[in-house]
Amino acid sequence: MAAWAERGMRILHLPSATLAEARGNLFPWVPVGLAIGIGLWFASPAEPGLAVYASLGAISLAAVWVGWTSDERLGPVAIAVLCLSLGLIAAGTRAHLVAAPVLDFRYYGPITGRIIEIDRSQTDALRLTLDQVVLDNVPPENTPLRIRISLRGKRSWLSPEPGQVIQTTGHLSGPEGPVEPGDFDFRRVAWFQRLGAVGYTPHPVLLLSDPGPSEQWIARLRAWFSHGIQAHVAGDPGAFASGVMTGDRAGLSLTAVEDLRASSLAHLLAISGMNLAFLIGFVFMLIRSAIAFIPMIALRINAKKIAAVVSLFVAWFYMLLSGANVATERAFLMVVVMLGAVLLDRRALSMRSVAISATVLLLVRPESLLDPGFQMSFAATAALIAGFAGVERGMLRGRLPRWIMPVFTLVLSSVLAGAATAPFGAAHFGRIADFGLIANLLTVPVMGAVVMPAGAVAALLAPFGLAAIPLWIMGLGCQWILYVASVVAAWDGAVTAVPAPQTWVLAALGFAAVIAVLPRGRTRLLALLPLTLAFVYWPQVRPQMLISADGRLVGILGQDGRALSSARGAGFAATSWLENDGDLADQEKAALRPGFAGQAAARSFQIGAWNGVLLRGKAGVAMSGAMCAQFDLVISSEPNVEPDGPCRVIGPELLRATGGLAVSPSDQRLVLIPSRRGARIWSPQDLPADTVMRLSRPKEPGQ
Repeated sequence: MAAWAERGMRILHLPSATLAEARGNLFPWVPVGLAIGIGLWFASPAEPGLAVYASLGAISLAAVWVGWTSDERLGPVAIAVLCLSLGLIAAGTRAHLVAAPVLDFRYYGPITGRIIEIDRSQTDALRLTLDQVVLDNVPPENTPLRIRISLRGKRSWLSPEPGQVIQTTGHLSGPEGPVEPGDFDFRRVAWFQRLGAVGYTPHPVLLLSDPGPSEQWIARLRAWFSHGIQAHVAGDPGAFASGVMTGDRAGLSLTAVEDLRASSLAHLLAISGMNLAFLIGFVFMLIRSAIAFIPMIALRINAKKIAAVVSLFVAWFYMLLSGANVATERAFLMVVVMLGAVLLDRRALSMRSVAISATVLLLVRPESLLDPGFQMSFAATAALIAGFAGVERGMLRGRLPRWIMPVFTLVLSSVLAGAATAPFGAAHFGRIADFGLIANLLTVPVMGAVVMPAGAVAALLAPFGLAAIPLWIMGLGCQWILYVASVVAAWDGAVTAVPAPQTWVLAALGFAAVIAVLPRGRTRLLALLPLTLAFVYWPQVRPQMLISADGRLVGILGQDGRALSSARGAGFAATSWLENDGDLADQEKAALRPGFAGQAAARSFQIGAWNGVLLRGKAGVAMSGAMCAQFDLVISSEPNVEPDGPCRVIGPELLRATGGLAVSPSDQRLVLIPSRRGARIWSPQDLPADTVMRLSRPKEPGQ
């Protein structure tokens, strides 16, 4: 009995003992507490009110007082509570600070604005982001600060450049919500980007004025660099080189982009931590070596710190030149912390430096917690630090031959980064590149030793007209990367589809990653518990039927996968549905699957005991009366459906309130779950978070 009591006391004292053992190494847990608070804010089913923030402020003050006055046991607990509260407050504050008008109706008419960004859409259409927007008959206080329009058709008469003021006639609407319940919400992302409308134009784009001398000078410098690179390096290699140096990926073909994704090499195109590390590593080595070649100077100054200062300036300029997006800012922040550690004679890369970067980023941009790039970047960095620390402790460096260390480092880096990021990539993008390790081993050394150094030299020599040779060398490296991507992407089984996980799985993966790298000793083994739970409960029951928000597309889940009612229309919804199913088919292939019958204007289907029909266009509406007598459920993309019978109707009036619908049969009923539920600051018109609708099957005449 005494033995059991002793064991119980040990278990009760385990948290205190763990905290005591970890004392001095608790700072890396600060961003974890912030992330939990931010995650809770975004997961809230309703928008927190002023009383909630007042309570959080009081809790924060109480936590500070307890942490300041209490002993060493309560101190860490108080700091944890403080971090959680600050995460909630930071997320709410940021969401209100970026508030801007959002278009709440469909607009067609003149559009005037200044170009601030040029890229391409998923359909490879040229896309412009505009500010200083003017819309006809829309008051300035209701006009979005920024809009994004896709240019359809050829645009040979105008070469868009940042800073140009343009005018066109086009269609605009507010950012769309999720295409199915629990899916990616573009409205949230657009809110934090202050993007109030998206749309397209099939009409000419007119140039009203050229950029002023000081207007958008960084963007115009970026365009100048991009044009110069692509003038010397033609085709996709030039577009790839431009992408990694300036962030301008508009010239890269859709085929090349798909090959990079299928071979797990898309991260090379992103202006992220790896590219910046390659660039800064080259500059740091170059400056330090140059100083070492002049003994008179090398003996009088600290070459290491001079190289760090120059590298810091280069990193800042590279961030501005490449567009200063969230991924680049995140990478720059990590570089600042690392080079700052060098200047302070501290270890450059450690869990503490990663924690400082994450803490600053989460406080400044709390929304980045939900960004796949944030999750994968910090997961990879933490895994590399923990993994190589294990190698050092195991003294493997001393046991391995010196000549094999570069190969060993490359393989270990790729394995660690790939293993850390693969679950997050699969959860967000619904696919795993099965041969990604091979592709990365063949290309990452070329990226670090050829592409980025040659690009840096080209940028240095460009003002003197001497960039041709380094750009040629850079082009060779880019050709090799794209060649490997195309070959690997063409292999059988290059990509494995993964169904979308349940919503809490990502949190479990993040928790497992934290436990795997932050604690010491056997405590890390506890990471197996959330990791196992995440993988075991990853699959979720997919909806039997999905209806797009515009009512033009329906998807029925069958034995061969999800059948779609049409090969065209609602393309984004179709792509998202299939990806969430873990299906590699495209919309055209899915439309050929059994599940629908009849002409394009009236597509019939079966769901449970219900007979249904999808009516499209005016021809479909004209048949609505007769169809209602034949079918239990009528779905219409057009208003003014006049049923002539006991059928149930789902039309634009309902879909405007619900967004896309997930439909599942239950006995003689249909259960409808709206996509737009859970009113938040970016979606104030959404239905309550617990909204579920039920349709009873109509009774046949005489029943």
